[in-house]
Amino acid sequence: MTEKRKDYSRAAGAAALGARLRRLSERLDRETAEIYVAQGIRFEQRWFGVLNQIVLNGPMTVGDIAEALCITHVSVSQARRALESAGLIQMAGDKADARRRLISLSAQGDALVAALAPLWAALSESAKELDAEAGHLVPLLDRLEDALDVRALSDRVAARLGV
Repeated sequence: MTEKRKDYSRAAGAAALGARLRRLSERLDRETAEIYVAQGIRFEQRWFGVLNQIVLNGPMTVGDIAEALCITHVSVSQARRALESAGLIQMAGDKADARRRLISLSAQGDALVAALAPLWAALSESAKELDAEAGHLVPLLDRLEDALDVRALSDRVAARLGV
């Protein structure tokens, strides 16, 4: 009989909060990637946020997308480059402000978004089902983010260290 290996992150509780969140994020991304492969669709989950913002809002800048998703400009830029290489988006100057570059869906991107709509709807409903099974985790994640906005983890650690 094999003994089940101890799950350090689960056993560590709140002390391993970051590790647990990363692990869950990686698992959800991996399982979603498997779904795309099973459907015969070449799509990376990290592209979803950028594409979804363009679908919801029309052409946007990298900065606008980063602000809407509350992620770094660098993360959006990396996704933008990959999406552009895949032929799913295109860049164009903003007629209202020549300094700005707008990202929009290409014809190929429009077609892919249309093809992915049923899958994205199924993923969304499945995520809602998981959230309900987990006891409505999303409001707790909102509270965690709000608590970090009130006082950053770095400030909390500095106070404990007397820095």
